[in-house]
Amino acid sequence: MERRKFVHRSLFAAAGLFTLPSLKGFGRESNYFPAEKPFNLDYAFHDGMFKNSAGAEFTDQIKFAYDLGFRSIEDNGFMDRPKEQQTKIGETLAKLGMRMGVFVVNFDHWPVKTSLASGTQEWTDKFLSSCREAVEAAKRCNAKWMTVVPGNFERKLPMDFQTANVIDALRPAAAIFEPHGLVMVLEALSDTPELYLRHSDQTFAICRAVNSPSCKFLFDMYHMQRNEGNIIKNLDAAWSEIGYLQVGDNPGRKEPGTGEMNYRNIFKHIHSKGFKGILGMEHGNAYPGKDGEMKLVKAYRDADAFL
Repeated sequence: MERRKFVHRSLFAAAGLFTLPSLKGFGRESNYFPAEKPFNLDYAFHDGMFKNSAGAEFTDQIKFAYDLGFRSIEDNGFMDRPKEQQTKIGETLAKLGMRMGVFVVNFDHWPVKTSLASGTQEWTDKFLSSCREAVEAAKRCNAKWMTVVPGNFERKLPMDFQTANVIDALRPAAAIFEPHGLVMVLEALSDTPELYLRHSDQTFAICRAVNSPSCKFLFDMYHMQRNEGNIIKNLDAAWSEIGYLQVGDNPGRKEPGTGEMNYRNIFKHIHSKGFKGILGMEHGNAYPGKDGEMKLVKAYRDADAFL
């Protein structure tokens, strides 16, 4: 069976009727034949999302996903990978003409008890050192965006002092990234009430105060739905400071169509604004195995069918 017909049937036939052993081999031996039509927006998958279909090796998953129409990846743990592996990922992306989305600037690994909000020099020094390391990591995969999370509240300090401390730490970080055309994107999270950065207006104000093209807002729609809702209106309000978007339905943090969010309308709105950046697939798979991976792809095709 021709490869393109095989992929097409696997994607759109009823779940469970087809498996993907030949594509798994193709991923490793690919000469990069013409792929399935890319999506209208640029969705970035992560390591493990296609492991059942393409194998555990991330570069094999990248080749496999390219043949399904994906054109970007993101890799939160990229900085923790050996340099040789970082280089291999970067070379694979370059050969396929794909983009690297975010990786996380790890300055004390998760979870942190307190960090930039405290104003402690130790935390600032750790952070800035990791930013310098991130510049070198970005070169290995031609990355542009790096996720930054300021950490937890410093409960001993009033909120405005904490905000000033965060801004004071981010300004020299932006100065590290600016000469390289790199952008740290601040992620507001909903994982725990102890996290300092939680809301779109708060993140927007901090980006404005840092006042650098290298400090923008990572608008993760799953977290923002949990913390405040009103996704489209808040996207518009914060748009000038948004540098990167992430996807995840709520509840459950799985692919579009598994929760309460109308992602087809959200994607249509984002597309109408002329967005040319990346939307990271920052969620798990709703269903297990190869069939679940194909259901995930179909969910994105359905949500992306807004034109």
